[in-house]
Amino acid sequence: MEFQSCVKIINEWDIVAARQLGRNVAKELGFGSVDQARITTAISELARNIYLYAGQGKVCIEKVYEGNKAGLKIIATDEGPGIQDIRKVMEDGYTTSGGLGAGLPGVKRLMDEFDIDSVPGKGTDIKATKWLR
Repeated sequence: MEFQSCVKIINEWDIVAARQLGRNVAKELGFGSVDQARITTAISELARNIYLYAGQGKVCIEKVYEGNKAGLKIIATDEGPGIQDIRKVMEDGYTTSGGLGAGLPGVKRLMDEFDIDSVPGKGTDIKATKWLR
């Protein structure tokens, strides 16, 4: 059974809603508090990027199953300006917003799987999965 729930990211309150959704699903799946915190931090970062750079988009949370493994997948999509140089944004410390630059490399570290697809002028799709230990 596939479960997917999405939050449209239009304003800052939507970032909070997306985090809350992710935490609830992580709890349902049986993730401990440390992994719940990792997941909500990753969601926060992805949702904030949508809000800051694309103006709007959505964050979807999906329960995923592979064999006898269960996990949570975050899918962040937008139709913003896209990312010109993915390699560059994946460098630690790189920032365009004057933030900490933990950004996408941070999300990659927090999650078990990370995939980014971006087309300049068309938008960005990011998928990040955390598996239950």
